[in-house]
Amino acid sequence: MSQKQYLPHSKEEGNAPGTGRLELRAGHRTHRPSPRWSVRLRRDAWLLLGVLLLGIATIFTLSSGGTLLGKRANVTQPGTSSAPSAQEEPSTPPVSATTDKFREYLLPQTDSQVMRLTVDHSGRVWFGEMGRNYLAVFDPRTQTFQQMTPPHGRFGMMGIQVASDDTIWFAEQYANYIGHYFPRTGRFQLYPLPVYTVPDPSNAGKTLTLPSAPNDLSLDAHGDVWFTEFNVDRLGRLDPRTGHMQQYPLTAKQSVEKLAPYGVAVDPEGNVWFTESSNDHIGRLDPSSGHIRLFAPPGPPIAPMEIASDAHGAIWVTSFSSGLLLQLNPRTGAVTSYYASLSGEDTGGLYGLAVTSSGNVWVTILAENALARLDAATHRFIYYRVPTENSGPLALAAGADQTLWFTETEKIGMLRP
Repeated sequence: MSQKQYLPHSKEEGNAPGTGRLELRAGHRTHRPSPRWSVRLRRDAWLLLGVLLLGIATIFTLSSGGTLLGKRANVTQPGTSSAPSAQEEPSTPPVSATTDKFREYLLPQTDSQVMRLTVDHSGRVWFGEMGRNYLAVFDPRTQTFQQMTPPHGRFGMMGIQVASDDTIWFAEQYANYIGHYFPRTGRFQLYPLPVYTVPDPSNAGKTLTLPSAPNDLSLDAHGDVWFTEFNVDRLGRLDPRTGHMQQYPLTAKQSVEKLAPYGVAVDPEGNVWFTESSNDHIGRLDPSSGHIRLFAPPGPPIAPMEIASDAHGAIWVTSFSSGLLLQLNPRTGAVTSYYASLSGEDTGGLYGLAVTSSGNVWVTILAENALARLDAATHRFIYYRVPTENSGPLALAAGADQTLWFTETEKIGMLRP
């Protein structure tokens, strides 16, 4: 794969006069019209996620998630064309845990539309409110929220990560920049992304001008910021020390949203992993060589979403197919499939994914209104139903002491299993 470099101008901005931090206590809610979304609160989290997956300028529709029937753990070796071997799960009923260890915190306003979240070293929970154009933080100790308006934000905050110094990195998809927030000073620093001119697939001889549309981001051990560029099929790397930005095309020819790179994670060896949600690939980039290797899970289309690495380098991926969680062995290329279903029926997709410091793998299951922990030894999940019905648990992040934080339609939730 070829490599291209781009050096943006970093831009520093503080909070504008009159738009400083807004502090609200949990449980206190204000109501005002959303400046961007013309409809009222979307209680269907699937609809919200579907809207977000369209990116800035959708040219191609994401491939169908398909249906994978049955409950099994499949292991396949790379280079084989035969059907994967199947190992049946135990026939014992699923394990469902009690919900008395949940806490839920009402967001200050309606129509917040929270996507991803992260937890800093003090236990504060950071997230973007796409419906309100806020970068927000919740402090569990004081049970208060603070909301900051990012400079030039366009209601598109997606990926978010906390750095080792407790500063906050985020991807503003619609405004087309990577943002860096310094909580101690309230300062924002912006790194604009390139805009590309590409052939218009719908009109021969014409071109489209598209933003990169950063979707997710992850930090490596050096503090470099890696991110997926949803619209233009690229990975990006930002060096915060110099502002230098490097682009890694995922196709030989410049393309427009054919691959839809979505999630990104860095493993313990520094390799960068990503999902291509429209063609069902899991990819690995070696930063030292720029070489990219793709892994294709077997079976029907799966629409891979979030991706994470555990401490041993195993790669975990959620998908929109029948409650499917994938584990990829990076050394052998073997893929193991785990199916989560509390009801025993097709649950639709998984989305949220978190690997705790103890190595436990957690997912969110929207249709089941539950969080689930994988017991890999028995190929079973332990389920924790969210107390609020139809809460729409979506994003997931691991905090200290094995605490799990997750987003709901109108709340931030916490589980201490």
